[in-house]
Amino acid sequence: MLRKEAKKPRIGVYSMGLKHYWNQFPGLRKRLTGYGKFIADKVEAMGAEVFFYGLVDCEQEGRKAGEYFNKANVDLIFAHSATYVTSASILPVHQVCHARAVLLNLQPTARINYAKTTTGEWLAHCGACPVPEIANAFNRAGISFRVVNGMLGLEKTPENSMTDEVTCHRPEAIRAWKKVEEWVMAAKVKRNLEGARFGFLGNTYSGMLDMYSDFTMFQGQTGAHLQVLEMCDLDRHLQTVTEVEVAEKRKEIEEFFTISEDDAADPLAQKPTNEQLDWSARVAVAQEKLVQEFDLDALTYYYHGAPGNHYEDVQGGFIVGHSLLTAAGLPCSGEGDLKTCLAMKICDILGKGGSFCEIVTVDYEDGTILLGHDGPFHLEIAKGKPILRGMGMYHGKQGTGVSVEAKVRTGEITNLGCTQTIDGRLKFIVTEAESTDGEIMTIGNTQTPVKFDTDPDSYMDKWFAEAPTHHFAMSVGHNASVLWKVSDLLAIDMVQL
Repeated sequence: MLRKEAKKPRIGVYSMGLKHYWNQFPGLRKRLTGYGKFIADKVEAMGAEVFFYGLVDCEQEGRKAGEYFNKANVDLIFAHSATYVTSASILPVHQVCHARAVLLNLQPTARINYAKTTTGEWLAHCGACPVPEIANAFNRAGISFRVVNGMLGLEKTPENSMTDEVTCHRPEAIRAWKKVEEWVMAAKVKRNLEGARFGFLGNTYSGMLDMYSDFTMFQGQTGAHLQVLEMCDLDRHLQTVTEVEVAEKRKEIEEFFTISEDDAADPLAQKPTNEQLDWSARVAVAQEKLVQEFDLDALTYYYHGAPGNHYEDVQGGFIVGHSLLTAAGLPCSGEGDLKTCLAMKICDILGKGGSFCEIVTVDYEDGTILLGHDGPFHLEIAKGKPILRGMGMYHGKQGTGVSVEAKVRTGEITNLGCTQTIDGRLKFIVTEAESTDGEIMTIGNTQTPVKFDTDPDSYMDKWFAEAPTHHFAMSVGHNASVLWKVSDLLAIDMVQL
């Protein structure tokens, strides 16, 4: 299956200034507009669809800009503080368009030319001046906003400048643009969650009280749609799978995975039989057809059938196909865990993976916690080729089949947990850590040894105190700063451990 393309975030950009300046200081308006266009081009290069209004310099332009951004259905507005402006000019933009406002206080130079600077030259560098006034007005008007401070990062000094404006190498510019890019990525998450279609196949594992989710709450807080699916929906597609399709899927599976030999310590996890691999391939084809029929963007699933039930056999083939779908940008979470499916989807939109995990065991000798599950696994962040093992039994579940054994690649990781509070609100729990190349068991489960910034017991003290669910998504890289912005845009509380 081809990876689903993520939608581009829609970003509004405008610069601000005072209309009275334009006749007083010739060339200033054009210069500030040029700064704004530079910002718009940089944001577009980050993969966003950009709507650049130009200058807002009076109340009338503010209303026009708000209407322009509403028409464009933007996810976020970068309000570039180019020079002084009255807050009355800016407030209407954000009263008309309620997309999150991020004020960009990006000074073009590190230091003005004190000996030669004129009033007009100074006004091109006083972007910080109106920010407190705007912040005060926004606060009193109930408008949520954030601010990015730093330098503009030009690669060329404008002809009419009296100072050096080449600041792209400055740490103040690099830091500022990293924050801007994180806001763009957060807006991408918001854009792709709104209207995303999450499938819920079967039911939640009985008795896992932390897994149960309020479907209305889920849609209300994320903007995503929840499609409830039955096993017969999948079985209908299973009956149409051809031998040619099975052979093609077998080939795909053998390219993605290493097929184990009888070399595992656990007698339950040995070389998959041809029958098991064929069945996993057949079910994987049906899973792909189900996804296409319902236009799904993510899927959570679980089915507990009576012994010998046909649907029990079907769910026994789930893990391989769901791992392939997860790698194709359609995260799949087991045990009916909708909240972790959301966490996996967020990580995937950010391009950081997102594999289904829980605590496996603690290694007190290495000071690590082994994290993983019996599948599925995000193949794009694997260390080496994942291994397929034939399972004589799925522990705690019905049936037999094929499972994935793998670890997330060594280096920086971030765990994103999603839980639900007593008042029904979603809550993110985020931890940055390091995955190690420690030993794992040969039991057909995904496992990654992770070292936290403190000893395992101290970390678990903090983690458990946040009332998490027992699952979470593991992503590659240190992503807490962008996840803060995602939580901000989604109005979901977040804690970082």
